[in-house]
Amino acid sequence: MLDYKLYKNKASGSETIVLLHGLGGNYGIFCHQIGTYKKKYHVLAINLPGHGQSPSTSSYGKPFTSELIANEILALLDQLKITKAHLVGISLGSVAVHHLLQQAPERVQSAVLGGAITRFNPLASFLLMAGNAVKSFIPYMWLYKLFAYVMMPKSNHAVSRKLFIREALKMNRSDFLAWYKLAPHVKETYMDVQENSGNIPKLYISGEQDHLFLKPLLEDTRSDEQANHFILEQCGHVCNVEKPREFNVASMAFFKRNCAQTSISPAL
Repeated sequence: MLDYKLYKNKASGSETIVLLHGLGGNYGIFCHQIGTYKKKYHVLAINLPGHGQSPSTSSYGKPFTSELIANEILALLDQLKITKAHLVGISLGSVAVHHLLQQAPERVQSAVLGGAITRFNPLASFLLMAGNAVKSFIPYMWLYKLFAYVMMPKSNHAVSRKLFIREALKMNRSDFLAWYKLAPHVKETYMDVQENSGNIPKLYISGEQDHLFLKPLLEDTRSDEQANHFILEQCGHVCNVEKPREFNVASMAFFKRNCAQTSISPAL
């Protein structure tokens, strides 16, 4: 079972927000959101496989896939008797959100996706191929640091860049490489999102300096009538860390508009 922290709100009928971090991070990257969210909602912060105290990617005895990740999240929701929730995903956590929107849209009340990834631009694709060629004989942290600096190159990205590098040091090589192998399949996790979850409200929050992912995101979500975009000025990829106040205000307003009072069971 996935490692998690559940913050319960005392108000009757409170809905649930589920937090999904990116590669190399953990639910600690939501430190600026949890305090705000838990004032109005139950908050379920999850460590994805290979992160924190969650099972390693190799412990499942089968190929590590986006479907497996989604199933683990759903199993935890089932255990906690959460029938429906608002999802928040950051970076590769947004890929997990997209997979849930494809696989189990009936479990999603709304979705906030920060630094969302729908596919890789040519530079990111080249880096993935280059990394794939050398990953077997260089320290995985060299690869991670390279991607961190390419994704978040500016001085105002330094805090989020250092945070992700620091947290990635807690991850072992085999888990990192298992997640790395999922990267070429990111596009597949968005392929049927609009068809399968056309009635689910989505808020995409991105930094204007998210140079690897923002343009593809805007192109891919253009035809989704339920997709709203909030672009943060002077902000990079990890927008919830760089601009936490703006992220919180936008996401809380979005949740308020999309509450249904049906997202949890009385068990919580």
